[in-house]
Amino acid sequence: MIEQIFAHRGASAGFPEHTRAAYLQALADGADGVEGDLHLTADGALVLIHDDTLDRTSNGSGPVGAHTLEELCGLDFTSWKGARIPPEYGRVGEQLLTLDGLLDILAGAGREMALALEFKYGELFDPALVDAALEALGARGWSAARSMAGKVQVSFMSFHPEAVKYLSGHVPAAMLCQLLQYAETGAGRELLANGEALLDDGAAHLAGPGVAYLRANPGNAARWLAAGRTLRVWTVDTAEDLQLCLDAGVAEVTTNRPAAIRAMLGRAPSAGGRRPA
Repeated sequence: MIEQIFAHRGASAGFPEHTRAAYLQALADGADGVEGDLHLTADGALVLIHDDTLDRTSNGSGPVGAHTLEELCGLDFTSWKGARIPPEYGRVGEQLLTLDGLLDILAGAGREMALALEFKYGELFDPALVDAALEALGARGWSAARSMAGKVQVSFMSFHPEAVKYLSGHVPAAMLCQLLQYAETGAGRELLANGEALLDDGAAHLAGPGVAYLRANPGNAARWLAAGRTLRVWTVDTAEDLQLCLDAGVAEVTTNRPAAIRAMLGRAPSAGGRRPA
């Protein structure tokens, strides 16, 4: 049974990913939670951007980390999508979000919300991004014991096993998700094997396979489910993918289309998120 629907970078099928508009639409669509990727700017601000560089999702270029927050706020993060932003969702210059800005949006939802924060890394892990995020959450009243910032329940995710290991020393295993991407050979396969081991060992209690991984490795998903892990699958956008998740006992799905997935399930949004064990 699907218990939670997370909006992947907001309701990003309709609006530019990670923007104010995408997250406000996710709330309007009845998403139980939202997912977002964090980066540090040159002056230490935490911003919601997926890529390491600005080129795909803005009219800027170069590494995100080479720009200050003020510089990033001067960019257009909407036009690439070609979607009109309703006036009530803010002006073009208001679409880039910091972590604080996203927390403000979620706090205004009028209900308990879930926030899944993803830390992206290449081959090397640097704890600075995680440390900055935990410090910022702490300033909002977050504590590891409950993993709540006001009415926002926070979980943490990464594909990189070293990031998950580092996080396991700071947050409950119930709020820690090891993301898994299907890979057959090379460095990706080695990272994947290390991530699978962390789920087997219980360092993380949230298993985060992509749809392709779940389809290729149903036995792994069943083993983790039997061991008490929770399955959170990404990115579930079609009826076929949703049925795969239902058949596999998945509890949480991440989707670009929260309203459509909710309609397929034929249910209202859940009243609240999962509490740490």
